[in-house]
Amino acid sequence: MTSSSSNTPQPGHYPAPETPVIRPVQIGRVNWVGLWTLYLREVHRFAKVGMQTVAAPVITSMLFMMVFAVAVGDRANLAGDVSFITFLVPGLVMMTVLQNAFANTSSSLVVSKVQGNIVDLLMPPIAAGELLLGLAAGGMTRGIAVGIVAALVLGFFGNIGMPAAPLTALAFLVLGSLAMAFAGVLAGVWANKFDEMAAITNFIIQPLAFLSGTFYSVNRLPPPFDFVATLNPVFYAIDGFRYGLIGIGDRPVITGLLVLVLVNAMLGTLCYRVLASGFRLKT
Repeated sequence: MTSSSSNTPQPGHYPAPETPVIRPVQIGRVNWVGLWTLYLREVHRFAKVGMQTVAAPVITSMLFMMVFAVAVGDRANLAGDVSFITFLVPGLVMMTVLQNAFANTSSSLVVSKVQGNIVDLLMPPIAAGELLLGLAAGGMTRGIAVGIVAALVLGFFGNIGMPAAPLTALAFLVLGSLAMAFAGVLAGVWANKFDEMAAITNFIIQPLAFLSGTFYSVNRLPPPFDFVATLNPVFYAIDGFRYGLIGIGDRPVITGLLVLVLVNAMLGTLCYRVLASGFRLKT
């Protein structure tokens, strides 16, 4: 006869206690902690160099206004009784917002690639949508922060008081900065070095910003250039923000809102698919 089963404890012998199971952190459907941490990282990244990321764009906008004030002054009549400088201020403010929203998201990804720490964005338990939202929110924060400072400074010199339609100005400020933040994500994913990023900025972003009615009214352009100008989505951001600030616009506000909502939906969807696939990020 064989002895009792080896699994049966013998007198005076007790089984060793089982090793406790260490369960992973329960995150849930949305990793709010990771999303908030990523957002704070993006904000701290540009806030640490505020002179470069906030003060410098405002000074550049002031230089633009000074040059046009001396070169054009009161000789241009673009919008009835509104002076050219008053007409110019909203365009300069929104152009500054768009450029900085784009620069924040694009530089975040390109710098991570160049420094080799892009893994810090890919390894944490953050989904593609959360990654996109954190980057875009950081870009919007920088763009809007710079825009507020620029509006206060330029508005003082341009004799601009209370906004004519504050909610309209805020809506175009948010939609415009969000669109350029999405565009910056796409550019940052595609570019692997600073030269490629500079090419996108110089040959795509700058022309879109300068040829969007920042310094002129598109109604003054001869056909078919007036129609071509309205194909530029940046035009609607600047035109709608100008209407919200001084009550003057070249196109209906509802048209600009619909265009920007559509552009944001398309760019957001494309950004999500690119980040989810790991295109030019995991290789």
